[in-house]
Amino acid sequence: QVQLVESGGGLVQPGGSLRLSCAASGSSLSSYVMGWYRRAPANQRELVAAITSDGSSNYADSVVGRFTISRDNAKNTVYLQMSSLKPGDTSVYYCNADGRYALGPDADYWGKGTLVTVSS
Repeated sequence: QVQLVESGGGLVQPGGSLRLSCAASGSSLSSYVMGWYRRAPANQRELVAAITSDGSSNYADSVVGRFTISRDNAKNTVYLQMSSLKPGDTSVYYCNADGRYALGPDADYWGKGTLVTVSS
């Protein structure tokens, strides 16, 4: 029902900035908690940032002060502004739409990811 497509990944130097976008189609995101995840060791997904419908956000300790998540419900798009990037931020970043609380257990959707490489 919800399709998510990430964009904006690429190669950036340490200390640089990058803005990721997640465009949704098929349904409004107004009832979803939106999140950005990346792969941790052993390929486990690590929560990077999440934002609720009313704009409340939280972040992984490793990105606090450097990353900012935002959403534009009218455009059905979520963003992740990344600054002061470090080589350790290199990962595939995935967009997630989690509507399970409001919509039921099947309302959990993932994009295919966009690669961010931080290297000089």
